[in-house]
Amino acid sequence: MSLDVLAIAAHPDDIEQTCGGTLIRMAEMGYRTGALDLTAGDMGTRGSPEERVAESEEAGRQMLLAWRGNLHFPDARLENHIAARMTLAQKIRELQPRVVILPYWQARHPDHYRAGEMGYEACFLAGLKKLDEHSEPHRPFKILYASVYADVKPSFIADISSQFERRMAALLSYKSQYGAAGAGSDLFPQETEIRERLGAIARFYGNQIGVKYGEPFVVKEAIRIDDIVSMPVRSI
Repeated sequence: MSLDVLAIAAHPDDIEQTCGGTLIRMAEMGYRTGALDLTAGDMGTRGSPEERVAESEEAGRQMLLAWRGNLHFPDARLENHIAARMTLAQKIRELQPRVVILPYWQARHPDHYRAGEMGYEACFLAGLKKLDEHSEPHRPFKILYASVYADVKPSFIADISSQFERRMAALLSYKSQYGAAGAGSDLFPQETEIRERLGAIARFYGNQIGVKYGEPFVVKEAIRIDDIVSMPVRSI
């Protein structure tokens, strides 16, 4: 197994909301894409862990993923300890992604920023030759942070105009979370509201690059440009 792009997040449906359109676009371009959920969302108001994992598989098919997995770490109690980092590093060595997408490093939910911390540190550990004598070292070339819910200026925005509807179909595969019935139905927004909210957010970012829908990302390093004449997005 060797992936071009691997997204890592805390809960099933996080990836669909934050970078699902980009994964779909990369898959349509011929890249091998994957998603790794660290927990099964077992502390959520709605749905069982078994339901959410099954729904994530269907969502993965909608996103055209080559691979999807779940490490079943404890939900709402995600800890960045050595055992967890080592488990994640081993999975990265196994999957050998060139690009890893992580949650932005600041968030309301502790699991989300913990997932970002763990992901970065595991990517580093995975490249250490002496980490494990039974597997080959691998360190991803690029780490991106999905920043759609962070109040920060993106380093870049991906055009997902052609992928937005498929991304919504993937998200709405989580019927236990977004269906009209069930526990917490008075607290959870209905499908129409979900579509309006996520559509508005994607339109906001798309507008910044002159397209209909977009997904924002942050990188910590500078972005290289070889041809300033062919750069996209108008300045004025």
